[in-house]
Amino acid sequence: MRVDLFDFDLPEACIALRPADPRDSARLLEVEPGRAPRDHVVRDLPSLLRRGDVLVVNDTRVIPARLDGYREREGSRVKVQALLHQREGDATWRAFARPGKKLSEGDRLRFGGAVENDACLFSALEATIVEKGEGGEIVLRFDLSGPALDDAILTLGHMPLPPYIAGKRPEDERDRQDYQTLFATKSGAVAAPTAGLHFTPDLTSRLGAAGIGIARVTLHVGAGTFLPVKADDTRDHRMHAEWGEVDGATAARLNAARAAGGRIVCVGTTSLRLLESATDEQGVVQPWSGSTAIFITPGHRFRSADLLMTNFHLPRSTLFMLVSAFSGLATMRAAYAHAIATGYRFYSYGDASLLHRAPPETIDQEFIP
Repeated sequence: MRVDLFDFDLPEACIALRPADPRDSARLLEVEPGRAPRDHVVRDLPSLLRRGDVLVVNDTRVIPARLDGYREREGSRVKVQALLHQREGDATWRAFARPGKKLSEGDRLRFGGAVENDACLFSALEATIVEKGEGGEIVLRFDLSGPALDDAILTLGHMPLPPYIAGKRPEDERDRQDYQTLFATKSGAVAAPTAGLHFTPDLTSRLGAAGIGIARVTLHVGAGTFLPVKADDTRDHRMHAEWGEVDGATAARLNAARAAGGRIVCVGTTSLRLLESATDEQGVVQPWSGSTAIFITPGHRFRSADLLMTNFHLPRSTLFMLVSAFSGLATMRAAYAHAIATGYRFYSYGDASLLHRAPPETIDQEFIP
């Protein structure tokens, strides 16, 4: 499938640099195939759902996964930035490094403190490059491991803001709170499940009072979510794996809700990708744990979710491909055109949409030559 099918023009002014305050005051665009988009705000959510529906949220917690430091070799020193994206052991992480071309297997990297003068280094974290892949990806084996490594990353790392925010302003202390969801309890993500950023204690309380449940799953979002699709055809794009888990109690709860006539509403593409990985061909959610690299494009047969709450995504991104698979490309193009024309805010700190799933045959029809 051609990647340029998922391109569109987005004015720079649409990119949100801070979240709405309060969070549930963000705008919410309801998108239903065959109907015009409908404007709401996130706090309207209880009235847009039904008693017996269950929202599925991602309880991953973002770690300060961007490490700044240097590589020193034969008397020359090069500044290095590593963005951790997948843990592979107590002392080992996969990371995207810049400048990747100047790094080699066996290089020693030192993160933290000042890079110009060793006397200014109040603390540091050291690692060895044990593997080098394509596109600046490396595998780092740190000198620390386990909880000691976690503490060092927490102390020395920076919040990994998306490049479309980080390129416009520096990370600050507000981001340590703003870039976490209300549900964030399990550390391991290097990007926030951003649809969850819109929830507040008041909103969750009103959802409960309306008979709408909230179920938690975990998918540790990786930095691969920010990587551009450079291929011309979707078949040539490789997704990076992310670790996730759906426990037995949550699987049973979701299956019971659907059997009773309730709808499954995924909060974020991360929750949706995880549930699609955990749901069998009969539409039964199974207890599941492991890595998933599922790549959802039009033609995918959804088994788990009836609705999807998600933010507004990049042109040509895997996430815009996913929402086009869920609600239809023509529907999403019209919805995004409406959002841009009426001032919706895009990306991680932006506004949200509530998408209804399209019948698969209508999406198939869009791609018949």
